[in-house]
Amino acid sequence: MKPFLDKDFLLSSDTARTLYHDHAAKMPIIDYHCHIKPSEIAADRRYDSITDVWLGGDHYKWRAMRSCGVPERCITGDADPEEKFVAWARTVQTLIGNPLYHWTHLELQRYFDISEPLTAKNAKAVYRACNEVLARPDMSVRGIIDRSNVRLICTTDDPIDDLAAHEQIAADPTCRVAVLPAFRPDKAMRADKPEFAAYLKKLETVTGMEIDNMDDLRAALVDRIAYFDAHGCRVSDHGLDTAICETATEAELNDILEKGKSGRPVSAIESEAFQTALLATCAKEYRARGWVMQWHFGCIRNNSTRMFERLGPDTGFDAMNDAGGNAVRLARMLDLLEQQDALPRTILYSLNPADNGIIGTVMGGFQTDSDVPGRIQLGSAWWFNDHKSGMEQQLRDLMNLGAIGSFVGMLTDSRSFLSYTRHEYFRRILCNVFGQIVENGEYPADLDALGEIVENISYNNTLHYFRFDEILK
Repeated sequence: MKPFLDKDFLLSSDTARTLYHDHAAKMPIIDYHCHIKPSEIAADRRYDSITDVWLGGDHYKWRAMRSCGVPERCITGDADPEEKFVAWARTVQTLIGNPLYHWTHLELQRYFDISEPLTAKNAKAVYRACNEVLARPDMSVRGIIDRSNVRLICTTDDPIDDLAAHEQIAADPTCRVAVLPAFRPDKAMRADKPEFAAYLKKLETVTGMEIDNMDDLRAALVDRIAYFDAHGCRVSDHGLDTAICETATEAELNDILEKGKSGRPVSAIESEAFQTALLATCAKEYRARGWVMQWHFGCIRNNSTRMFERLGPDTGFDAMNDAGGNAVRLARMLDLLEQQDALPRTILYSLNPADNGIIGTVMGGFQTDSDVPGRIQLGSAWWFNDHKSGMEQQLRDLMNLGAIGSFVGMLTDSRSFLSYTRHEYFRRILCNVFGQIVENGEYPADLDALGEIVENISYNNTLHYFRFDEILK
């Protein structure tokens, strides 16, 4: 029986152990997609308790706690921080096989030097020990980042953001990590949402432009793309319900815009056409500026109306979407952009792992005429899939249908500054998958070649694909 979470955790062969310890473990981290607040890096925030770090905004943990019958007051409510932590500890004990169990104990080991499993019995002692560590001078937000060997972070930012926190970070010579904005224009593209009209007013204020028609809206988005570009942005992100591709005339698009501004109903087809048109505009700008475009699709959000009205979005009530048609829409949209010379480097993520094969085969038709390997990427296992079997499946689907050596690797997609252990988790799984292939005689035991591929997936591919090598000189 292997020891619990020892130095060879998840590594089941000599090949895997060599690849991880001699190659993957030493590579720095680039976290090119996350949801941490740049203001907390700018201010070098300190945490009062481990509860703030772990439960302050982690809807993964909130879902698990609800599944174990924990009352909402001990999750998102007004319970004492220690009481919330004890409730989380009770939950952890039940999470056999869940990635939250692994991540919790990786974080306890890496940041707090605590190797014993977290239980209800030792919860209060662990709570006090973690808080003592968090009080140390080196455990501020920037201290955690430095300790994690993170070299660059891309946050997720709305077009109307003034990026003041990014300016503050860039002007601070004591901040050793590069922090860049990522452009997330979802709110400007959803004419079917009730908050659309109010959002356009904010966009008008920020740009100083009146938005009366589609050309005005396009110009406003291009203006903000230029603003983000001037602040070092290299990547965009689009949250879509499904893959999209629905065309409409300019007159029809202007009518949809007017419906959204006046609060009149916008149909699903009209919404898709509106998003398609604006996505094409943005994609052309991204390509011209050398940005990477990310599409996240396959999610049904806010399924519980009662809890949405009580807690708002991103609180643990989303699910995978099994809507059909992604293959046709995805292929048509990439083709549309390519015909317009508007297809940038693109990473595609679906929350439904059944779409991996679709993405893997569609993207293979659009890898030509690129200045970088893997122009179109099957994104890493995302959200409900970033567990051991989900990562293994994503890696195997990519190996089956693409070129794993060009893969840009893992991200945290997290709101927690302790989540960098997810990169370690991924790298261990990657090395173990490669080790199994070698042990099975499916690839030669060329550890130099394999080690180079592991180092590239862990760091080097990301560095070059996103052009971060222009920043991290």
